[in-house]
Amino acid sequence: VQLQASGGGLVQAGGSLRLSCVASRGTFSRYHMGWFRQTPGKEREFVAGVTWSGGTTQYGDSVKGRFTMSRDNAKNTVYLQMNNLKPEDTALYYCAADQRAGWIVTTPTWDAWGQGTQVTVSS
Repeated sequence: VQLQASGGGLVQAGGSLRLSCVASRGTFSRYHMGWFRQTPGKEREFVAGVTWSGGTTQYGDSVKGRFTMSRDNAKNTVYLQMNNLKPEDTALYYCAADQRAGWIVTTPTWDAWGQGTQVTVSS
């Protein structure tokens, strides 16, 4: 599967952004989908994930209550709605896909990755 993320940008603290990730060349509905983020010198951090059916979502502790992930299997697309953004949310955000069954894995060992979209939150 190939992933193309978009929607990043520059926003003031307290603002909102919505990231999108479109999948191609694969059976989208067979994959758990997720978002990770990374800043220079740090490990890639789990942000959010959704199971293949969309029935279960999981969030990193730092974004719970502010970010919402969803998927539209008919459009081969996942979304990450980010509200009440903080300067510490500034990072390169990656879309990822995982074919492993069961629980959403929060380590960056997923099968496929998009190219990343930059989110910058000013204070």
